[in-house]
Amino acid sequence: MSAPQRSAADGSVATTDSAAAKTFRARLAASPTLWTGLVLVVLCVLFSAVRPDAFPTLFNLQTLLVQAAPLLMLAVGMTFVIITSGIDLSVGSVLVFAGVVSAQTMEALSGGDATGAGWGVITVGLIVALLGGAAWGVLNGLLVAVAKVPALIVTLGSFGAALGAAQLLTNGIDVRTVPAALRETLGTGTSFGVVPNLVILAAIVTLIAGWVLHTTAFGRHTYAIGSNSEAARRAGINVSRHLVAVYALTGVLAGFAGFLSLAYFGTTTISGHSNDNLNAIAAVVLGGTSLFGGVGTILGSVIGVFIPAVLDAGFVMAGVRPFWQPIAVGAVLVAAVWLDQRRRRNRNSR
Repeated sequence: MSAPQRSAADGSVATTDSAAAKTFRARLAASPTLWTGLVLVVLCVLFSAVRPDAFPTLFNLQTLLVQAAPLLMLAVGMTFVIITSGIDLSVGSVLVFAGVVSAQTMEALSGGDATGAGWGVITVGLIVALLGGAAWGVLNGLLVAVAKVPALIVTLGSFGAALGAAQLLTNGIDVRTVPAALRETLGTGTSFGVVPNLVILAAIVTLIAGWVLHTTAFGRHTYAIGSNSEAARRAGINVSRHLVAVYALTGVLAGFAGFLSLAYFGTTTISGHSNDNLNAIAAVVLGGTSLFGGVGTILGSVIGVFIPAVLDAGFVMAGVRPFWQPIAVGAVLVAAVWLDQRRRRNRNSR
């Protein structure tokens, strides 16, 4: 009697395992992060086939990673905001503003030319960049959470105000005296022979942000507010305070991105970040974060960041006019939002 009983039990276990495997495959197939990763792989294969002498090289990989590092900081902050069902259109301008106030502070502390400044002055410049970004983030958060002005309007206004303030401070002329120690160590320096220091620093910040979002009460409250802010409020979460903190965090990360950009380019690049808002939002949405809130991961945003970066580099190498890059990113962004809407409708109709 014992043998048939074992056989029946083994069959039940096999059926359970098969169902679990099918469920896992179904979840994997429905994962936007997976599909975004596949799109990225396809783009890399395509551009490698078009320019095998230039695209699949170590130099190009290093350049892609370094250029994506500031955008990754913007996208990480944007992930928190969009999960709360908000939006921040100001991050590109806040990046510029933070870079300007940081560079001017380092110049002022060095007597007008910061080229030979040491790490004490550089540290002060970093703190000023972070505080400059945080100030715009707190202002955005207070207007959204306390004054109840729509986030789209608030951040559209701060988008213009932050860029205008940066131009007023510099009369529209880039600050070009950046400490050589900052450029050589963080901007162009490498560790382990091949890994840019800029990328290592951005990766550490991203890992910390991922830990905060996915394992702490702050992250759980962020998801809860994005899923249903009224339910979160009734559950005891201080929604207004949390939203101010989220926008402040986004501002700090934009300020940090401005400091990284300053280290890499050696100038404030006031007119060089016009597409950063679009690219950051596109990266986050392509990575699976829903514009309707409550859903999203840092990993998805990391993968999504490389879509515009690879398109930009690939178009240049393939001889395609660079003006096509924002058009392609915009089209992919609209397609991603459309697919997200379909997925939500299908889920709600079950």
